[in-house]
Amino acid sequence: MITQLTLNTQKAAILTGVGFIGTGFVSLLGGWDKALQTLLIFIVIDYITGLIVAGIFRKSAKTPTGGLNSTIGLKGIFKKVGEFILVVVASLLDGVLGLSVIRYTVIIALVANEVLSIIENLGLMGVPIPKIIRKAIDLLNEKGGETDGENNSESA
Repeated sequence: MITQLTLNTQKAAILTGVGFIGTGFVSLLGGWDKALQTLLIFIVIDYITGLIVAGIFRKSAKTPTGGLNSTIGLKGIFKKVGEFILVVVASLLDGVLGLSVIRYTVIIALVANEVLSIIENLGLMGVPIPKIIRKAIDLLNEKGGETDGENNSESA
């Protein structure tokens, strides 16, 4: 019979393990700061708005029907994971070169890409995009530079 003490011990062990893994992952990403927090939030928002565009509005350009497609959704998740891998690479390069600019430049470029995708998704939903938001996107693009890939986050 499993006692409450055994369950609490197991729970503590699992939470400790998750804490160690999370700490290690965040360390590889260069630490938990406002830039990384912003990127994570925008990635989640982009994915959710992409799901809404495809699932509710059926206006996704990524499928013939404009609707949801599990394969394309899975590709979108892997692309988002790839963005975090890119941040890890940039963070490690900063460490090797004794800099702190590569990681931030990569994050700013990725944030700009996410913002463009979010705005595109909102536009497909019929949400009017204020001029100040369009100007902020232009500023992000100037500050972070253009990415070599096209803005094609496969969220839905």
